[in-house]
Amino acid sequence: MNQPHPTLPHTYPRRILLAVAAYSPQIVTETCYALALQTDPPWLPTEVHIITTQRVAEYVRAGLCATRQNELGKLCADYALPPPAFDSSHIHLITDAQGIALEDVRNGTDNTHAADFITRTVRHFTADPHTSLHVSLSGGRRTMTYYIGYALSLFGRPQDRLSHVLIEDEYYFNREFYYPPPRPVWVMREDGSGFDAAKVEVTLADIPFVRLREGLPTELLEGNSTFSTTIHAAQRRFDPVQVQLDWQRTSLHCGGVAVPMPPVQLAFYAWMLHRCAQNQPPVHWTTPETPDLASQFLHIYQRLHGQTGSYEQVALALRDGITKPWFEERKSHTHKALKKALGMAAAEPYLIQPHGSKPRTHFGLNLPLDALDFHPNLAVV
Repeated sequence: MNQPHPTLPHTYPRRILLAVAAYSPQIVTETCYALALQTDPPWLPTEVHIITTQRVAEYVRAGLCATRQNELGKLCADYALPPPAFDSSHIHLITDAQGIALEDVRNGTDNTHAADFITRTVRHFTADPHTSLHVSLSGGRRTMTYYIGYALSLFGRPQDRLSHVLIEDEYYFNREFYYPPPRPVWVMREDGSGFDAAKVEVTLADIPFVRLREGLPTELLEGNSTFSTTIHAAQRRFDPVQVQLDWQRTSLHCGGVAVPMPPVQLAFYAWMLHRCAQNQPPVHWTTPETPDLASQFLHIYQRLHGQTGSYEQVALALRDGITKPWFEERKSHTHKALKKALGMAAAEPYLIQPHGSKPRTHFGLNLPLDALDFHPNLAVV
């Protein structure tokens, strides 16, 4: 079996249609109809999931749970489509901080809970590499559709899509219309008039969106953070570059974010920062100053951590000077720590950059001097 490809969302074995619903669960059947009959190749969901509130949940269950007697089942039967998995467990009720389902989204606090719940749900579905997620912006309250679209922008991958289904208002608000059937079906309006459901035009608008996933720290992709926390993390990639190294507290902050590092790792990065602050050239383990590199590093290490037990161990490891394996391992671990704390995109300005070409590539930081903040000011050591 061929591996799924991000440019071909229909090739993924698990295809999830996710929507928010208020009083119009018809958008699920309308979207399924359009994805099956109007896209080439068709994208057929294997699962349908709906985010909603307690007030609307029963209406959603009655109209859409996947049996042949309801509207979703009828759609699949009418057009010989494989029925997607959908039952009560696929209806996700928005909850508050205590896990209590919201009756509705009525105020600012409810709105915050909705934002956080939608963010967690989208994060969860995009964590599975075997999934293709299709998010519909139709059907929910405006704030809910905003949050689900923004959440997909934060966590969406190349195989994920965003859409909005369009029909005329007179059909959109008719509770008897769920999709255009393959044969004439007369649907009555409240005023006693009617229309042929088979002639209703359904349009699926694909909505491009900016994917910010690569700029998020690892813990936000894997954790359970709030909507506002995630937005703040995504914003960091656009913030001014700033490094704060506290020699006394042995702490490092990049762009205002704490970057934890083990003692040797922190000393290595502090050494790179010190060389940058002193306008010293990038280093290579075979440069003429090689005999001095180990002593330079150990001096920085001592400034940060003193000459306690681990200092002797580090000095012993460098008794023959800094080697290529030692340097590259330190650089690799430093980059991992920065990317984990800041995210791939936001970490980029803080990474140790190559200078020159192989095999004589040198390495150093390209940070502006006014971005470096040492406390106390021990930049000259």
